[in-house]
Amino acid sequence: MKILLLGGGGREHAFAWKLSQSKHCTKLYIAPGNPGTAQHGENVPIDPENNAAVADFVEKKGIEMVVVGPEAPLVNGVWNYLRRYPSTSHVAVIGPSMQGAKLEGSKAYAKKFMKDFKIPTAGYREFFATKSTLALNFLRKKATLPIVLKADGLAAGKGVVICQERDEAVAEMAEMLDGKFGTASRKVVVEEFLSGIEFSVFVLTDGDSYQILPVAKDYKRIGEGDTGPNTGGMGAVSPPPFVDEVMMKKVEERIVKPTIAGLKKRNIEYQGFIFIGLIKVGDEPFVIEYNVRMGDPETEVVLPRLKNDLMELFMAVRDRRLSEVKIEVDDRAATTIILASGGYPGDYPKGKPITGLDKVEGSIAFHAGTKAIDGQLVTSGGRVMAVTSLGKNFREALAVSNKNAALVEFEGKYFRGDIGFDL
Repeated sequence: MKILLLGGGGREHAFAWKLSQSKHCTKLYIAPGNPGTAQHGENVPIDPENNAAVADFVEKKGIEMVVVGPEAPLVNGVWNYLRRYPSTSHVAVIGPSMQGAKLEGSKAYAKKFMKDFKIPTAGYREFFATKSTLALNFLRKKATLPIVLKADGLAAGKGVVICQERDEAVAEMAEMLDGKFGTASRKVVVEEFLSGIEFSVFVLTDGDSYQILPVAKDYKRIGEGDTGPNTGGMGAVSPPPFVDEVMMKKVEERIVKPTIAGLKKRNIEYQGFIFIGLIKVGDEPFVIEYNVRMGDPETEVVLPRLKNDLMELFMAVRDRRLSEVKIEVDDRAATTIILASGGYPGDYPKGKPITGLDKVEGSIAFHAGTKAIDGQLVTSGGRVMAVTSLGKNFREALAVSNKNAALVEFEGKYFRGDIGFDL
């Protein structure tokens, strides 16, 4: 089967690594890919958010399945675009329709969906830039602190701010409504703060049935001890030891099943991943957010633990027979540590030479923000690499990841040495 994988980060390198192992994958293209994905398929210089260019490539190359890595192409309607034309309407897409992608594309839409289908989540209100005075007055007089402010639209994982002080909340809200995150924050969701420990559940659905993949926990803050601003993710662990069978039963009954039922009730076309960001408050799970694709860097710990042929899972999704499949999971733990450019998540330099990859043993170095220039591997993003390891438990796996993270070198390299500190 000829496959087109959209995206070019660490998640897509992990997908390319896993897909290329399948006997069903005869040709794998990655758009645009990176030097890591090039080890497993052919990179093609196509913007994954350009629907017309994607459709043209699909038609010319006889692509039979499109696997969508990041959220932007889904929110941008790549599923709908491919379905619209006879020459591409038969192509399977692993990812939801534009309507399904609104679960991630709009925080307000997702909160309303959860409210409608009685899915446990924090209380919320939404405010618009056109009525900023209402938002600022609410924060000055009525909001209970701490408070969570979320840009309604896509903001590359950085549009969530937890404010401890009233003045801080007012100032942050004013900046967001004034365009701090572009059009993404012209509407802001103000959410009750929940105190607990976070984890991520990944569901693959064919639109009728579903399967739950290995559970993970990521670390979003830049600083050790979970301090500093949010990033796209500085590391991940799978499985988080505090998520037991009792907790997963609650998640499945109260969250996964109502989510799938809600999508069906609204006749939303959805064949792909649902990433449910959760927080454990006491012994109860609450939904923080939905994503409509796999997480990054969680993919880098979930896929190495998945023993199934990924193509066979995707073919079952395409044929709506996912209920017939049994998910097989490696009993070992997986961890990943992100190597980041100095300055991230703020401004950071690019083009710094990367060395030491040949010294890495016992880990997989997934490329996230790298580029090859005249045969030299250099940095090209804020998150440069994800160093993933397996071990008998997460501590053993982390020891290997930490050891190898220290061996890869580039100017300004930074990584958190405390991933898993709270476990």
